[in-house]
Amino acid sequence: MAVSFKELGLVNTREMFKKAMAEGYAVPAYNFNNMEQLQAIIMACVECNSPVILQISKGARQYANQTLLRYMVPGAVAIAREAGSRIPIALNLDHGDTVELCRSCIDNGFSNVMIDGSALPYEENVKITREVVEYAHPRDVTVEGELGVLAGIEEHVSSETHHYTRPEDVEDFVKRTGVDSLAISIGTSHGAYKFKVKPGQPIPPLRFDILEECAKRLPGFPIVLHGASSVLPEYVEMINAYGGKLENTAGVPEEQIKKAVSLSVCKVNIDSDGRLVMTAIIRKYLAEHPSEFDPRKYLGPAREALKEMYIRKCQMLGSAGRGG
Repeated sequence: MAVSFKELGLVNTREMFKKAMAEGYAVPAYNFNNMEQLQAIIMACVECNSPVILQISKGARQYANQTLLRYMVPGAVAIAREAGSRIPIALNLDHGDTVELCRSCIDNGFSNVMIDGSALPYEENVKITREVVEYAHPRDVTVEGELGVLAGIEEHVSSETHHYTRPEDVEDFVKRTGVDSLAISIGTSHGAYKFKVKPGQPIPPLRFDILEECAKRLPGFPIVLHGASSVLPEYVEMINAYGGKLENTAGVPEEQIKKAVSLSVCKVNIDSDGRLVMTAIIRKYLAEHPSEFDPRKYLGPAREALKEMYIRKCQMLGSAGRGG
């Protein structure tokens, strides 16, 4: 039986983005795969009073079980409300790759879905995106589309090279599909290896010229930035210090993310930083407590570190204090 996102206490992204664009900040979109990550996201956003988009990828949905996730999310909403918080909370499918998957998520209470047809020929991307919109909008679910392909690897999303968004396509795409927001490619990447740089080399700047041209062609329209983790060096160093092997990792500097937000980006996706923080804290704890086998003992500190990191991200994006 289908369930509406409104029954779960969620909102779609329409008013979220309208407020963000009017007040000059971006809404954080944080991916989660398990209970501890979800707890950390909600606790952080309640504490700093930030709106939030909870993101579930196709892989996370398979890992955690779609039915279990359906019940976890209203639990997270209830935790926020019990704490006296009225922050708006949306649930988004991140990088949906088929119309069928998007429909399934809509029927399971997602309030926003992303259909990623960016690797397809342009006309096919338009076609499947329009199909998702036609199913979503009668149910008041908002839809994110994508033009341009990000390099990097993250679960089932993989590309060796960037295919930057062509600004001359964005008006036609938005008009013909009816999407509510648009993810564009300006040089960010998926995963922990966002740029091919050696130690000491500067990270290349994002293509702000593309972003500015897209914003000019779509005035007042919500633009989304994917692959925006900073790949926090302190946690990469911690992972490597306790047996890991992450070499020459590089993320998007926070100054560049802030500039993108000032140029009409109103949603910023962050996934890899959460994975790095959790892995780093768990590695450190287990190395320092080799006889420990209670998962709560290492997942608890990881959850706390995640919460603090998410608070920092909300402050960086300007969403802290904007929860209503």
